[in-house]
Amino acid sequence: MNKSLLILIFLLVMGFSYAKTYYIHPKDGNDQSIGTNIKEPWKSFKNIENLHLQPGDIIALASGYEIKGSLILKNKKGSKNQPIVIKSYASDCNFTQFTTINSKGFLNGILLENCSNICVESIKIIADGSNNDHIISNKKSMRCGILVKTTKPVVSENITINNVDISNIYFENKGFTRSEAEVRSANGTQSYGYGIRFFNRTPNAFIKNVTVSNSSISNVSHTGIKYTGNKKGSIQNITLFGNEVFKTGGPGIQMSNVSSGHVYNNTVNKSGSNDDSRKWGRGSGLWTWGCDNILIEKNKFENANGPGDSAGLHIDFNCSNIIVQYNLSRNNAGGFCEILGNNYNCSYRYNVSINDGYRIKGENGAFQEGKLFWLSGYVGNNKKQKGPFNSYFYNNTMYVSDTIVTKIAVGKSARGILIANNIFHITGKSKSVKGDQYRPEGAGKVQAKNIVFKNNLFLKEDTWPINIAIQDANPFYGDAQFKNRGGSQISDYIPTNIELIKNKGITIPKIPNDKKGLLIGLKVDEDILGNKINGVPDIGAIELK
Repeated sequence: MNKSLLILIFLLVMGFSYAKTYYIHPKDGNDQSIGTNIKEPWKSFKNIENLHLQPGDIIALASGYEIKGSLILKNKKGSKNQPIVIKSYASDCNFTQFTTINSKGFLNGILLENCSNICVESIKIIADGSNNDHIISNKKSMRCGILVKTTKPVVSENITINNVDISNIYFENKGFTRSEAEVRSANGTQSYGYGIRFFNRTPNAFIKNVTVSNSSISNVSHTGIKYTGNKKGSIQNITLFGNEVFKTGGPGIQMSNVSSGHVYNNTVNKSGSNDDSRKWGRGSGLWTWGCDNILIEKNKFENANGPGDSAGLHIDFNCSNIIVQYNLSRNNAGGFCEILGNNYNCSYRYNVSINDGYRIKGENGAFQEGKLFWLSGYVGNNKKQKGPFNSYFYNNTMYVSDTIVTKIAVGKSARGILIANNIFHITGKSKSVKGDQYRPEGAGKVQAKNIVFKNNLFLKEDTWPINIAIQDANPFYGDAQFKNRGGSQISDYIPTNIELIKNKGITIPKIPNDKKGLLIGLKVDEDILGNKINGVPDIGAIELK
């Protein structure tokens, strides 16, 4: 047996195969060509869907050119070590820019249906409306830059999307205008454009181990990056890092029925944008629903807009173990901390909030107040309010200028609340408001049990409204003397009043009767700037050296 044959047998045993590269060049290509020779590329995506792709195969798109259409892969599988790759290639020996997929008039720029072990990288996708040649604009259709979906009971896993640029994804053509009622609906009733969407509505199907990284999503009419599962845990193990999401008509990032995830080092700016009449015009920077075990850290959520919702980040109902830490939340109309009903053991800790919650109900179409801090038992329309349960809120730094009336709401159904070691630097007025959901909390005292509310620093004695039924048992007052009060960076909120801040925190205990605590523990080793915490913590999100 010769040496070459032995090598081939070894590679096959190890799961390797001779991979092929399929080239597409919209200018120099021909769909009758061989396609696997860089000098004889195809012209379009016409031949892709029927390929018998193998692990390690590459679909290479000529860089610097625009290819019209939709790249569709159905029931294709690479291997974990040899994924099928879709990417740009340097067609002219000079890789200066990505290939652009223009899917105007198509439902998706790239569709991965029932696929596993796929990598998409270094691609630009646009889809600015419909030319009506390829689809009919049915109600609730969606156009996506990239759509990963299931249509049968499979496990679709190991999908990686890296270094892609998705922009101008709209279902309708320019000039389309949505009604005022549309923005008041829960998630929109019409057709929209989305950036990247993972969609699993198939019984007994799962989407697992998916990563979106180092990518840009901007100017889409609804959500930038969205995960939609059919039941809790139907989407598992997601990773989101290094992405920039800008001017989305809806939320920047949204996840439903996701179990286990890490969301870090992302920037979401101007979610809920209404600068195009095709956009929804409402959306938080990020929100979760029906999710568990999600760590959200070291992100920036800024300038969320909309008449309702539109917090920097909010935890919608039916979640558990959502940890929000080390984030910057700034200038978000809806607010900073929002934890809704039937949520268990969720927390905001070591975050910095700047001028959040400025929206005023009744002005500019707003149907909810903006709130700096909000615990609500809302679990759906016409349903009895429930929880949230064991909500932890500690070592956050909040600054609100005197141009904003700060609003705070605590629902009567809340059970288990810890508020400690926070800086509430509210320079203007503050007041309590009702919960503002479809069934606002009525008057009367909060019935919440198991409350640990102590050791917070307030700028003034009336910073926390006196008519809220829960009150700090051991407050203290004074000016933290921030390094640059009113600035837009985390470092602007380093306190200089050392005597007031240093070693004045308490060790965070479990809420009484809470046997669980937080998913990764109550104690943290460092602050929002990476400073080590030794001994007793300081007050606020920044540990003084």
